[in-house]
Amino acid sequence: MKPINVGLLGIGTVGGGTFTVLQRNCEEITRRAGRPIRIVVVADKNLELAKQVTGGACRLTDDAFSVVTDPEVDIVIELIGGYGVARQLVMQAIENGKHVVTANKALLATHGNEIFKAAQDKGVMVGFEAAVAGGIPIIKAVREGLTANRIEWIAGIINGTTNFILSEMRDKGLSFDTVLKEAQRLGYAEADPTFDIEGVDAAHKITILASLAFGIPMQFDKAYIEGISKLDAVDIKYAEQLGYRIKLLGITRRTDEGVELRVHPTLIPARRLIANVEGAMNAVLVQADAVGATLYYGKGAGAEPTASAVIADLVDITRMHTADPENRVPHLAFQPDAMVELPMLAMDDVTTSYYLRLRVADKTGVLADITRILADEQISIDAVIQKEPADGETEADLIMLTHQTREKCIKAAIVKIEALGVVTGNVTKLRMEELGK
Repeated sequence: MKPINVGLLGIGTVGGGTFTVLQRNCEEITRRAGRPIRIVVVADKNLELAKQVTGGACRLTDDAFSVVTDPEVDIVIELIGGYGVARQLVMQAIENGKHVVTANKALLATHGNEIFKAAQDKGVMVGFEAAVAGGIPIIKAVREGLTANRIEWIAGIINGTTNFILSEMRDKGLSFDTVLKEAQRLGYAEADPTFDIEGVDAAHKITILASLAFGIPMQFDKAYIEGISKLDAVDIKYAEQLGYRIKLLGITRRTDEGVELRVHPTLIPARRLIANVEGAMNAVLVQADAVGATLYYGKGAGAEPTASAVIADLVDITRMHTADPENRVPHLAFQPDAMVELPMLAMDDVTTSYYLRLRVADKTGVLADITRILADEQISIDAVIQKEPADGETEADLIMLTHQTREKCIKAAIVKIEALGVVTGNVTKLRMEELGK
C-alpha cells in the first residue's frame, strides 16, 4: 500500500526523537497503521544537525514553508514551538489540505479554536497528543477512553520542571533559588524558566484538557495562573508535618456556577497517589461519574516519550486518512456543532480549603483576634498549630487550615488579619485540595 508521507518541521529534541523512533520501530508501526509512515522531508535552520540525525535518509531544507506546500507531503509535524511562525505554518498546511500533528500546547491554548475550525472546514485532522503530558496518552484517554462519562474535574501535575523543583525542596530542605539553579544545571529547566516556574506552561495544558473534558472552546485568557517562584521551603516543611505535599497543579472543574480553570501550588494529602509523584514525572487525575477516579502517570517530556505521542497521532491519522471526515473522532471530543459556552469562574468565586501561615506576637489573645476575623467572614477552621518561638524571640509561626470557603472571603479576612498589630508581615496563603470524590 502507498506510504503516508510526512514532512517534519524542527529536528531538535522531540523532532530527533520522532525520527529515531519512527525509523527504529518502522515494522511495528506499519503493522499497526496498515501502511508505511515515512518522513520524506525535514525542515530545520540547522541543516548540519538535520543531516546528522537523519543520516541522509530524507530530503532536507531550511525553508519550512516549502514543506507545507509540498504536494508530496500528506501530514505535517510541527515541532518548532511558539505562537508566530508555527501558527502560520499550521494554518497554511491546513489550507493546503494537509493533516497536522503538533506538540505545541501554547499554540493550541491560544489559537486552538481557529486552528480546529480551519481543519474542520478543510476536512483534515489535527493531532496533539504530545501537547499535554509528553508520553502519557491523556488526550486519547479523555477524548475517547472516557467518552461514556460526564467528567467532573481534572487535576494534573503537568510540568516536570516545577515538580522536580518541589520534590528537591521537600527532600533536601533547600530554597527555591538553589534548586532552580540545580534544575538548570541538570537540563530540567530552561535558561529562562519563566513559563515553567510561573505556571504558564501548565496553564496552556490544563486549558486544552478543560476543552476536551467539558466541550468548551479554548479559553486560556480566563485561566488563573500562579507559579512556585514565591514558595517558601518552610511551607513545604510545615505541609509535610501536617500530612500534605505541595504540588503545582493544573485544575479544571465543572460546577453549577461555571468552570474553574486554575494553576497554583496546592496542598494535597500525602496519602493520595498523585501526591507521591516525584522528580520530573507527570500525572493527571480525572474524576468522572461512571468510572470514578483514574490516574495517568509517566514521563511528561523528553525526546522519545514525547515522540511516542507524536507517532501515535501519525498512526491515528494514517488509519483514518481515507475516512469520511464526519465520522472521525472530533478534535475536542465533542462534535463541533455541540460545543457549548459555559461561564468561566473568576478565582474570587472558586471554593476550596486554605493553608495560612502567619508570623504573630507570642502573647495572649492573638489567636482569639484572628479566629474572630475568620468567623466574621464565615470561614471555619479545621486545624491550628502554633509553633513555639525560638529562644530569645517574641514572635512565632501560626499555621491554620480552613474548611472550604470562597476565595474572596479568605482574601477579605487576610486584609483584616494583616492589619492587626500583633501580625508581622504578610500572611502566606496556599490552597488545598482533597482530590477525593
